[in-house]
Formats: sequence, structure tokens, C-alpha cells
Amino acid sequence: MDIKALRYFVELINQQSFTRASEKLFVTQPTISKMIRSLEQEIGQPLLHRQGHRFWLTDAGHIVYLRAQEILTHFTQLEAELIDLNQLQGGQLRLGIPPMVGHLYAGLIRQYRQTYPAVEMTIVEYGGRKIEQAVLDGELDVAITMLSRHAEQHLSTLVLDSYPIYAVLPQTMPWTAMTTIDWPSLKEAPFYLYTEEFTLSDYVHQQCLAHGFTPQIAARSSQWDFLVALVKSGIGVAFLPEPLCLRIQNEGVLIKPLNPSIDWTLSVIWHSERYVSRTAEAWIQLCHTHPSSR
Repeated sequence: MDIKALRYFVELINQQSFTRASEKLFVTQPTISKMIRSLEQEIGQPLLHRQGHRFWLTDAGHIVYLRAQEILTHFTQLEAELIDLNQLQGGQLRLGIPPMVGHLYAGLIRQYRQTYPAVEMTIVEYGGRKIEQAVLDGELDVAITMLSRHAEQHLSTLVLDSYPIYAVLPQTMPWTAMTTIDWPSLKEAPFYLYTEEFTLSDYVHQQCLAHGFTPQIAARSSQWDFLVALVKSGIGVAFLPEPLCLRIQNEGVLIKPLNPSIDWTLSVIWHSERYVSRTAEAWIQLCHTHPSSR
């Protein structure tokens, strides 16, 4: 059974479209159709019900789809293990980092590139929730993120750093008179939060609920500097970790500690039950040398 035919079949079902599958696989639609027909002939029964441009799985197609996913996962792991035989003289590292984290670990990334120049590093910027799922799904080898409150048990973790989260407020009353911001005092304030794929937004939301109110979310963005700009132009509040607050100290906003505080704890994560490539192992070992992880 041709592994390429299985890959084409799985991608077709995942995309639910010959057009999208061909774009994803960088092949023509007739090529995909030919591969599916060849697979059906080999199996001896149809895999798809077809009606015009629509299609759906037959009973045999459903079985092949499930087993093909397992075969492709094992095949991908086989390829990764064979690449490792070259002692990191090649290979890839798919690293996930939230947008506001990258500058903190530029030194680690540079050190990894200098130590393993032949490894192709792909850095993907997602919010924390999406990063966790991408690691679980095998889209990323390893990541640095703030873990969600109910992190998946199949994730291994290595804590790197922990910083407090601060409230970012306009320079107006009553905020200028406050030394510390209690959560109930924010009940009437518009909230400028990260999008829902960011773990920090969930922690903020839960703190509000724990203090008896639902936050009034005025806007969401994946860009922390845009959230700060909204605070400067309005009356709302944003929430940023200490390293980012240090970068905006003189930008016309107030930075106040929260009571109770939220800890922005950053960890390296990887799948605990899947083969860890040598490129990912090398990254994890390098992170062990990071001062705060000791």
C-alpha cells in the first residue's frame, strides 16, 4: 500500500475539498483523484460516496482513514528517528512561542542556532491554548508558553521563568491614587484583553469571576502594544507581564501591581508519550541550563 496514497487520502478527508487538499499537498486535483482510485482498486471497494462535487466516507473509507492516520504518525516518527542518526547534522525543530515571549528567549534561540547550525528551526507564534494543542497534535516539537489552568496530562514541562502580571491603566483618577489594584475596583472598567487563544486571558477572566463580577471586555487583540495604545486613548485596563511593563514605563500609562496577583509562569512543554526528536531533546537540554530553570 502506497504511503503517499494514504497521505493524499487523509489530507482530502481533513480538508473536505479536492481544491484545498491539492493546495495543501502542492499537487493537482487529478493526481489526488488518481491516487484515491488506485487505493480503492487495491482495497477492492470504494472509499468515498460521490455526488457531484460532494463526497463522504463509506464504511471501508472510515476504517482506512482511521488506520491511515496511525500509519502516517508512525511513519513520521520513523523519518524523525532516521534523521537523528546524523547526530543533528540536519533535521528540523518546530518551536512554538507566544508573540510576547520571543524577545525574552532570543539569547537561547541564538545559542541553539550557533550550537546546531545545520538544524532548520521553524518558530511559530501562537497563543498559549493553541500552542498546547499544536504540541499535542504533533504540529510542534516543543514550545515555551504559560500553561493553561487545566493543562493536558500528556504534556511534560520544564519551568523557565515566573513574572508577576501588572494592570496597565490610564493616568487618571482613581487609578493615580492607588498603590495596588484590587480586582473589585476594576468591576466597571472596560477590559482590553488578548484573544481567547491566549492563556493569560483565561486567568484574568477567572480572577474577575472569583471576585464576583464578569469583566466588561471592550476589545481583544493578539498584539500587546495595541492593547497599551487602547489604554492610553481610553479609560480601560490591560494586563501585561513584568518584562513587557518594563518596556512601557515612560509611555504615558500607569503600571500597578494586582491584589491578588497572577504569576506569568513560562514553561518548556513537549509531548510526554510521543517520540522526542534529537533536535527537540537538544533544545530541552539547552533550556535546562537557563538560570531560572535550575
